[in-house]
Amino acid sequence: MACRPLVICGPSGCGKSTILRRLMQEFSDFLGFSVSHTTRKPRPGEENGREYYFVDRDTMEKAIERGEFIEYTQFSGNLYGTSKKSVKEVQSQGKICILEVEIEGVKNLKKTDLCPRYVFIKPPSLEILEKRLRGRGTETEESIQKRLKQSKMEMEYGEMPGNFDLVLVNDDIDAAYKRLRDFVLEVIK
Repeated sequence: MACRPLVICGPSGCGKSTILRRLMQEFSDFLGFSVSHTTRKPRPGEENGREYYFVDRDTMEKAIERGEFIEYTQFSGNLYGTSKKSVKEVQSQGKICILEVEIEGVKNLKKTDLCPRYVFIKPPSLEILEKRLRGRGTETEESIQKRLKQSKMEMEYGEMPGNFDLVLVNDDIDAAYKRLRDFVLEVIK
């Protein structure tokens, strides 16, 4: 099954987006990115349809009720989710669909018949993660504390044997990328 999706998960600030950008640049012929939906406001530099589809809560809740989402979760008062349409669009091009989801999304995907491969990207430590989050300059203190608490739970789940096919420690962006790249090369053979 060449078109099994590839699920990428990890705490906010672990480097997922940076690593995924490189992966998509190198393997654009084989991989397609599923753009998730969210009810949160865009951060500076984010564009609707690129990082996320930014929608209002009512629109997303109605789409969820209609069964249009493979997975969805709520974090910090905002909904995040992956639509069936978004995944099918990538698969219809004969590409492996990349899904970037939260831990709750991983748990929901495990209940589907998609049979994805799962990759967990984690920071070397919570202290380093905190530095990265503060370095963004986009989070309030309350938001940082909430994310750190969530990240601790995510890292515990991510490190449990059997939950992920590959666990990457992002202490060096180039080394982490190389490990993920090697994994992808095995997948697309």
